Amino acid sequence: MILAIDTALGAVSACVTDSDGLRVLSTERMLLERGHAEALAPLLDRVLARSGCSFDQISKVAVSVGPGSFTGVRVGVAAARALGLAWERPVVGVSTLAAFAAPLVGQAGGVIAAAVDARHGRVFCQLFHADGRQLTSPQLLGLREVTRLIGSGPAQLAGNAASLLAIECWSMGIAVEIAGDAISPDIKAIARLGALSDARNAPPKPLYLKEPDVTIAPAAVR
Repeated sequence: MILAIDTALGAVSACVTDSDGLRVLSTERMLLERGHAEALAPLLDRVLARSGCSFDQISKVAVSVGPGSFTGVRVGVAAARALGLAWERPVVGVSTLAAFAAPLVGQAGGVIAAAVDARHGRVFCQLFHADGRQLTSPQLLGLREVTRLIGSGPAQLAGNAASLLAIECWSMGIAVEIAGDAISPDIKAIARLGALSDARNAPPKPLYLKEPDVTIAPAAVR
């Protein structure tokens, strides 16, 4: 069985599936802006209890590694690593961009563009062929830069920045369609990609494409 975990964006999600990542035994998703660390452990307890699986039946742990929230990614990866160490099970990392794109593979022709909001007019983006092949690596780009990568289209857009990217594409006359704009990727897609991944090639290492946003308080005036 596979345990999949996602805390990279605006939700805390987990599921237990069969070893192929196709049959879901238990799943839960909570939309959260913050508090991922506090919500994750109880959610995992509930998901595991409802699945009817014991710890020794879990053969692999899959976790989203970003890009996304610096803190959220760190919470999920740390939890997955801890479980893998405690259970002596392999842990694999899954990109949020690949997870957003996965449900669209084989659905239509053209390019699949997965985009996650990085704020300030920029997105984390990756382009995929309709058959799932990676056309670009994950990148931090401005919206106009992404339109240049997409070209004339057609393209299917997915990710929590799909609407932002679509508006920019439409203003440039590029043929795109919003195929999915969920706040976070489908946890079942993370499980399926995790089932196909190997820990040697997909380690549970955070995928940070920019420095964390940090607000430094001004020094007190003496």
